[in-house]
Amino acid sequence: MDRMITVGLDGSPESRAAAEWAAREAALRQVPVRLLHVWQPVPEPVVQAPLLGAETLQHWTERISREAAEGLRRRHPGVEVTIEQRAGTSADALVDGARDAELLVLGSRALSGLAGFLVGSVGQSVVAHAEVPVVLVRAGEQAADEHIMDPAGIPSAATGFRPVVLGLDTDSPDETVITFAFEEARRRRTALTVVQGWNLPPYYVYSLAAGVDPREDAVREQAAAVTEALLPWRGKYPDVEVTERSRLGSPADHLIDAARDASLVVGRRIRRNPFGVHIGAVAHAVMHHATAPVAVVAHR
Repeated sequence: MDRMITVGLDGSPESRAAAEWAAREAALRQVPVRLLHVWQPVPEPVVQAPLLGAETLQHWTERISREAAEGLRRRHPGVEVTIEQRAGTSADALVDGARDAELLVLGSRALSGLAGFLVGSVGQSVVAHAEVPVVLVRAGEQAADEHIMDPAGIPSAATGFRPVVLGLDTDSPDETVITFAFEEARRRRTALTVVQGWNLPPYYVYSLAAGVDPREDAVREQAAAVTEALLPWRGKYPDVEVTERSRLGSPADHLIDAARDASLVVGRRIRRNPFGVHIGAVAHAVMHHATAPVAVVAHR
């Protein structure tokens, strides 16, 4: 695998925000950025149209990538930026094009009000099938959004990063996902907030009926499970400050809440099943509603 970050670029505001985020991440990792533009073969009627032919379409697609690359080079002079054009189905081309990268970055369109964000069919398919971590960046994402406010309460990209947030499943913790989160926190020289949401077991109702409330024991057991799962990484990353949050309730809700003050949210893609690869309910909810960039990591 080459050390590079690949960005899916189509000229939309969300893909431009993704490219900017990728350039900032590339500076932290000291790797190049590759802008990958996918265009579909032109239907025959369009080819024959005098103003909308294949050559005109190719001109515009090449211009989108060229202008985006020039802008990134100006704003991020220390980052090498390359361009690649591919023809074919967008999702398949992005998944295939990211095989030799260490990270794939896509845009996610923001919706108004409380509706969250829109991760289209292409983005969801890519997240479900990519073998490398996929980061989703909302349209309008700015560098200052990932940093704490300055002493005057004004957004600034010159201050320290907000914490990285990791969603942890203590029933099946995955070392690839946990390592990714610790590495991102280390690169940003910021803290890592580990969030676990859990529900009471079905026998809880019967315990209450018997006059026993098992909640306190469950709280201690769940918190201890988080601590135990993180012990190896605390030793490997002694400079990363870790905050553990083990709370009763929906894991997705707790992650979305923590994302409000985060620079990056890290979660895992749910495993393959007999019907193919799919995205789990928690990852799906966080992808659509988290206000920070979301990294979905394919676990082994």
